Amino acid sequence: MAQRVVQSRLASVLATRLATQRRNPWLKVLAIAGSHVVLVLCSIVFAIPFLWLVSTSVKPLRQVFDWPPVWIPNPIVWQNYPDVFDYAPFHLYLVNTLIIAVANIVGPLLSCSLAAYGFARLRAPGRDVIFFVLISTMMVPGIVTLVPLYILFSKLDWINTFYPLTVPVLLGSPFTIFLLRQFFLTIPIELEEAAIIDGSSRLGLWWRILMPLCKPALATVCVFGFLHAWNDFTGPLIYLNDQSKYTLSLGLQVFQRAEGSQWGLLMAASTMVTFPVIVVFFLAQRQFIQGITLTGIKG
Repeated sequence: MAQRVVQSRLASVLATRLATQRRNPWLKVLAIAGSHVVLVLCSIVFAIPFLWLVSTSVKPLRQVFDWPPVWIPNPIVWQNYPDVFDYAPFHLYLVNTLIIAVANIVGPLLSCSLAAYGFARLRAPGRDVIFFVLISTMMVPGIVTLVPLYILFSKLDWINTFYPLTVPVLLGSPFTIFLLRQFFLTIPIELEEAAIIDGSSRLGLWWRILMPLCKPALATVCVFGFLHAWNDFTGPLIYLNDQSKYTLSLGLQVFQRAEGSQWGLLMAASTMVTFPVIVVFFLAQRQFIQGITLTGIKG
């Protein structure tokens, strides 16, 4: 009896909402339009610094400090971009950054996905305790381990090499393992049981069943790894001494010190460093959002 009363009340509430929407269709339209207006205004506010960066990168030096600001330069100095490579070896900085970025992408995909699969599916004594300790390490600030890691890498004779920036990420990170583990837990275990009946091994389950279903989460890992390697400044500053091994973020700082008065060249270099990040985000944003919001399998 009580169940029927609850069902009738829910039906009446739904009917009332549907009737309200039919009577006031413009309310829904106005709500959608208002939300879009707010989002567009916010996007314009956040885009102003980047637009100013691009505008200044093609300005003559005399127009950089004009007031009111000049948004469309006259004339447009495209020569600032090729001149950047005459003042600093940005092509070498780009190659160094890509080497580190590839390690930050490929390493976590393999090591973290294997560790996450073990935490999600394998049963072993102390598994949850080990996972809790792993997650607890996320609360330790990176600056706390900076000096011990530097001492360790110096004893290994890794200073002024790419090893401190690539080898640790090949062993995985707690956040990536946690992200992939939570994604693996959403995948129905019946898929794996069916594969085991067909004779599949654990590695086969990981590679043929879980990895294809986790493409959104893997894309998220790739985006995070690329952004970390591309924007990292502290790591290269601490471990790299030779200018021929500098990354883009560190090379940009050197360029700023050397050519601080050449604002057009400095902004052109900054634009070239920023633009790939924007391109990667727009290309991977659908998979990135799915990796955060969706479960491991679509219904």
